[in-house]
Amino acid sequence: MKASLSQDGTELDERDFFKDGFTETELRGLLGDTDPADVFSWRSPSARKLGLDRATVPADELIRLMLDEPRLIRRPLINVNGRLIVGTDKKAMAEAFG
Repeated sequence: MKASLSQDGTELDERDFFKDGFTETELRGLLGDTDPADVFSWRSPSARKLGLDRATVPADELIRLMLDEPRLIRRPLINVNGRLIVGTDKKAMAEAFG
C-alpha cells in the first residue's frame, strides 16, 4: 500500500507507534467518530489471549488496551483529510484517493 501511495505522488507522514506510542488524546483524535472496536485487532494473538467479548467491552476499555499494547491496533492506520482508513480497506482507499 505504501508503494502505491508513493507512486501516486501522495506525501506520507509515517509513524511507528510501537516506538512512538500514541497518547490517549492522540488516539482519540485519530479515531474521531470511528468506533474503537473497528480499529481493535480482534484476530491478533494478543487479543485472543485476552479472551474479550466484542459485544461487551466498552469503548474506553478498548482504547486503554490499545494504548497499553499497540499490537492490538489494526494496521495500517491512514488519515486522509480527517478520514480514518483502517487496515487495507481497498474500497475506502479508492474513495479517498479517487
